[in-house]
Amino acid sequence: MIEINFNKVRKNYGFENVLNDINFDIHTGDKIALVGENGSGKSTILKLITGIEKCNEGTISIRTNSNIKYLKQDFNNEDMIVKDYLMKSFTNLNKIKNELEELEQRMKETTNNKIIEKYCKKQEEYMNLGGYEIEEKISKIVNYFEVDNLLEKNINELSGGEKRIIMIISILLDNPTILLLDEPTNHLDIDMIKKLENYLKETSITIVFVSHDRYFINKIANKVFLIENTHIYEFIGNYDNFIIENEKRIERLKEEYKNEQKKIHKMEEQIKQLKFWGNFGAGNEMFSKRAFSIEKRLNKMEKHDRPKEKTKLPVKFNMDSRSGKDVIVIDNYSIDNLILPSKLEIYFKEKVCLMGPNGSGKSTILKDIINNNRFGSNVVLGYIPQNIIFEDEEKTIIELIRKKCNDEEHILRSKLTKFKFYKENINKQLKLLSGGERIRLKLFLLLQNNINLIIMDEPTNHIDIETKEILEEALINFSGTVLFVSHDRYFINKVASKVISIENKKLVTYIGNYDKM
Repeated sequence: MIEINFNKVRKNYGFENVLNDINFDIHTGDKIALVGENGSGKSTILKLITGIEKCNEGTISIRTNSNIKYLKQDFNNEDMIVKDYLMKSFTNLNKIKNELEELEQRMKETTNNKIIEKYCKKQEEYMNLGGYEIEEKISKIVNYFEVDNLLEKNINELSGGEKRIIMIISILLDNPTILLLDEPTNHLDIDMIKKLENYLKETSITIVFVSHDRYFINKIANKVFLIENTHIYEFIGNYDNFIIENEKRIERLKEEYKNEQKKIHKMEEQIKQLKFWGNFGAGNEMFSKRAFSIEKRLNKMEKHDRPKEKTKLPVKFNMDSRSGKDVIVIDNYSIDNLILPSKLEIYFKEKVCLMGPNGSGKSTILKDIINNNRFGSNVVLGYIPQNIIFEDEEKTIIELIRKKCNDEEHILRSKLTKFKFYKENINKQLKLLSGGERIRLKLFLLLQNNINLIIMDEPTNHIDIETKEILEEALINFSGTVLFVSHDRYFINKVASKVISIENKKLVTYIGNYDKM
């Protein structure tokens, strides 16, 4: 059964199309991952389905009586106890409950049989919809996600990950038939992401989601929709299958474009030759007519744009001199009550991921190592923190770069262009930069130095899949040492040669990547 249909949908903001002539069907039980560059229109599609935004042309049809629930990227500011917030989730049941309370009040004032009859019908409806099992339903899902300890807390007191999962639980409680999720794994640690994966995998709810978590997409999606150049391309299967099939599509387009260009070039040469012959005077009109005929065909011919090549950032870390073999080696490493004495070993050329649940001390360990200079000999550090803040956020991108780099202005501007900072936005104030722009700018600055140890705290937060792939390749090819914190299992599998996991306040070392643990 078709749950959602887009028919020739066009959406623009001002003069620029974000989506153009979009057509697709989403069927009952589908789990659709929307992928594409930041700004390609993924979140716009979710907002069009909800009705938050309207299309400029075309039609969007949603199956009658669908219950659509939408998880936005940002948090709701709610000053209330978690349990009360979850009780609000039962929109329809709460409405019926209010009607029952009104009818009860009227029954106290009169013995009208019609009111009693209406009350009985409403009560039966309330019971059939599970109104008397609300607390049991809350308890069941809260226990599944192991967040029962949060029920009596105020939402404003919760961490980012705790808020996120409470928001997800809230919309799941209202029995959605269509679930729209915009970056659902943001702020969640790996254990919570795995619980969410298992829940969504087993549910029959139709799901449309935006995610940069490729491991999560692999686990959940049965289809991938790629939004590219205002159009949409549909692929059956998970993310890995999408990568294979999309590469085939691109190669096909390249070949078609190449053949088309050959054909155009041949026709242009024919036109040129025929016009030349037609200029030799009387009796040569047939050549001019033939040239005109070919020219007319060429003008009417549907021509395709050159297939878009993947954007490549010139991310190649320099290393003039290597560190000693022991980069960070501490026999009895501990931090107060957070980390019990454990062996911490990171050697030259290793790519090490530091893993652990939210609040287990990962960022604290990185800061402790850096602030207390717990390094071996000849270490030259490059560091990207989780929250990137520049020295003077009032300055512009170009002002910061001028201060940090000695190159001439035109060279600086050329370098910035390669990192997607174009002429129109290099005068943007640092305080206005998005998360993705911040990490690109921080990478640019790191590359100006010769480093042999890179420490990164959640480097893949706020960047799209394409930029993740570029960063992965740069780290894999880096001939120095890497230590990073991440919840991105796909990224960990690509980069890590060793995983140090925080388990019961101790550091446990695994050789290999995430899947080898």
